[in-house]
Amino acid sequence: MLSSTELQTDFDSLVGQGFKNQWDYSSNLSALPTEFGAVFNIRILMSSEAPVSRGTSANGQDVYYNTTVGRQAITHVTQDGDSMKLLYRGPEFSGMLMQNCTLAIRFSQAQALTQDTAIRNTLCTRLSSLGGP
Repeated sequence: MLSSTELQTDFDSLVGQGFKNQWDYSSNLSALPTEFGAVFNIRILMSSEAPVSRGTSANGQDVYYNTTVGRQAITHVTQDGDSMKLLYRGPEFSGMLMQNCTLAIRFSQAQALTQDTAIRNTLCTRLSSLGGP
């Protein structure tokens, strides 16, 4: 689920009620770079770019759009026509001083939506707007 960074304190107040902070994982190796935590089996990714509609709830509070994507909604497609290639250009091609070389990897891949019914936009307001912490 992609959520706004403004909701971090609200998620922190849910510790012990299903929310587990990323710092409490048994191993941080499986955590994604922007992962803040998880509620049951849903990973929560934070971004300041997540959409927020200011002052549009029934009581004038901000509404946060949390995009939730199920595992079955997307897949990785490898394209067999263009396999991975390691590109190396030695220092003899950089100029007379031969100070620079280039190393690159080229490969083709794509992401595909397989089931758009597994993508949901869940809306919420801040816990503090309801008299919470």
